Order: sequence, then C-alpha cells, then structure tokens
Amino acid sequence: MNPDSNKPLPDGQGDSGRAAEDAKVILVVDDAKENLTVIGELLEPSYRVRLALSGERALKVARSEPRPDLILLDVMMPEMDGYQVLAQLRQIPATRDIPVIFVTAMDATEDEERGLHMGAVDYVTKPIRPAILLARVETHLELKQARDWLRDQNGYLEAEVGRRMQENELIKDVSLNALAMLAEKRDNETGNHLRRTRGYMEALMSHLKGHPRFRDYLHDRLQLLIAKATPLHDIGKVGIPDHILLKPGRLTAEEFEVMKHHSQIGADAIEVAIRHVLGGQGKLPDPQHADSPLAFLEVARQIALFHHEKWDGSGYPAALAGDEIPICARLMALADVFDALISRRHYKEPFPVDQVQAIILEGRGKHFDPDIIDAFFELKDQFIAIAQRYPDATE
Repeated sequence: MNPDSNKPLPDGQGDSGRAAEDAKVILVVDDAKENLTVIGELLEPSYRVRLALSGERALKVARSEPRPDLILLDVMMPEMDGYQVLAQLRQIPATRDIPVIFVTAMDATEDEERGLHMGAVDYVTKPIRPAILLARVETHLELKQARDWLRDQNGYLEAEVGRRMQENELIKDVSLNALAMLAEKRDNETGNHLRRTRGYMEALMSHLKGHPRFRDYLHDRLQLLIAKATPLHDIGKVGIPDHILLKPGRLTAEEFEVMKHHSQIGADAIEVAIRHVLGGQGKLPDPQHADSPLAFLEVARQIALFHHEKWDGSGYPAALAGDEIPICARLMALADVFDALISRRHYKEPFPVDQVQAIILEGRGKHFDPDIIDAFFELKDQFIAIAQRYPDATE
C-alpha cells in the first residue's frame, strides 16, 4: 500500500491481498497518506481496503468495482471536504446507501451533529484508537448487511405479491368471461360479441376521458374496471326461458315484459355475490373508489341493471333519465345497440352501416346521451374496424 498524494490512485490500488476475496470492501479517504497507511494496515487482515487521497478521487472509487460496503471519510480535506463528498455520495443512486463513518480530528459537538445530520452513520475522532475503530466498522457492516437482507426480502415479497395478484386477476378474468360466455351461448351468440362490445367501450372511454362531463369519472383505474365488467352486461339472460330468449321472430308484449327482467336478474345475482362477501351487511361499494376489491362487481351490477335505460326516461327497469343513468350504463347502451344492429342475430340479419348510423343518430337525446353519440360519430370508423376484427363465425 503506497498512496501518493501527487498522483491519482488507480482503481484497485490499496486492495488487500491478505483478506479473502469475498471480504467486505472498505474505502478509506484521507488527504494524508500516512493516515491511509495506518488505517489501511489496521483493516487489511479482515477486509479488502481501497484508498483515496481526495474527495474527487473517493467519488470515482466509490462508483467503481468492487463497490465499497463502508466508507471511512476524513472531513478536513482541500478542494472538496468530507461534508461535500458525503452530500454527493447521497445524490448518486449507486452510492447513496453506502454507510459513511467520519474519521476526523474535529471533535466539537456541533461538528459531530452536522455530520450525523447529513447522513453519516457514525463519527470517530483522531487519533485513532484501533479497537474502537474496528468495533465501529464491524457494527456498521453488520447493520448494513441486515438492511440489505431486509431490502432483498422486501423486494422478493413485493415481487411475489405482484405475481400472486396478477394470477388472481387472470383467474378472475377467465372465470368471469367464462360466466359471461354461458349467457351468450344461451342466446346463440358468440364470444366475439363480448370482445366487440368491450372494444367499443374502450374506444369511447379513451375518447371521452378528457370531456368536461366525463373526465372526473373516467379515470384510468375505473376505465379498466368498466372494460372488465362489460362482458357481464347480459348475464341475467340465464334466467330467461328458452322459448322467449331463442324465439326467432318478434316478441309479443307479454314476452317482451319477461325478457326485460334479464337486467334485474343479472343485477340481483351480482348484488348477492357482493353482499355474500360483505356478510350480508354494509353499503354497496362506490365505483369511484376503484381501489376497493368489490368496485368491479358494483360496476358490473350497474351495467347489467341500467344498460337498457334511455336518456329520455323511456327505458327499463327503473325509467331513469339523463344523468340519473350511471355513465358506465350509458356507454354500454350505445355499445350494445350498435353491435346488435351491425351483427346477425337469430331473429334478424345485420343492418347496413349507413342504416345503423341513421338509427343511432335518431336516438341522440332520446335513447342515448348526446355527448356519447357525438363521440361515436367521431369514432365510427374505429367501431366498424372493431366489428370487422371480431366477426361471428356465422357471418
């Protein structure tokens, strides 16, 4: 070990050959080479030692391999003192967590307080007392090892929690889509109806999220919940008798009254699921609090229950009008009607695009929220592209 204050120390100079290769690395910083020699020789039997004669050099060595596990830092140095070195170490991501012990002849209480306030872990005064210095070094290396272990464990646990949450979300999505598919199969429709309506909903929400009437509602998390809830909009059809649900022609007035019950059947089934989790008590969750684990189901309930309501109040089941209708249901109303018009059903052939657009325009301010219809006409090419991307097998 031969530090020279007139020449820069090359990386690795001062590395001890006496300590094992896996020994902890300690960087010693002092502008007096005799101090480096004394401290280095004291540490060498147990640690790998790196040396720096200046603050600037210390910063370079701290960023190079092997990275120090601990830094012994002098305070009074020319050009860049120990306080300045510590401040820069704390600003660099690669070095901000390295513990620093000030080793200095400055022994005033305010000096020690300043060093500790800046982030040093300890303060050792010169002249060095070997036993004290070695004990402090060992203590802070053990503390660093414990912190690193905890950080690794926390990182592992966070990753594991994230992985489990992704698995749970995937299982939930698959299960709910399978449930929604059962309802569609009873109606002789395909899963592509679910894909199409979700695509229309996502396009509308993306377009309207900056609109003054919708931006407070359509934040990113709620958009995701609405998109995932969309396939459950007609889940209540499982409760409609086949002779009505599958009738190839127009329904009678009495049959249509039975068919209308599917919205209430679906909403009731979802509400039962929510209240089962709540133990039968408590209010239904607020979808605006999208972080609630049950907010998704409440969005699905609202869509199932209200997507046949109409802007002018002539819809069902509650004859809601205007803004009384939840936004998610207003969006679903358009998506569902568009897909029904443009697609083949067991009771009808697909309508031409021009006729579909004319029917939807006719419903502006009657069946549909006017602003949502305006958005549709700006997105009509995108809607048609979604319908073409997911055709039914019979088309």
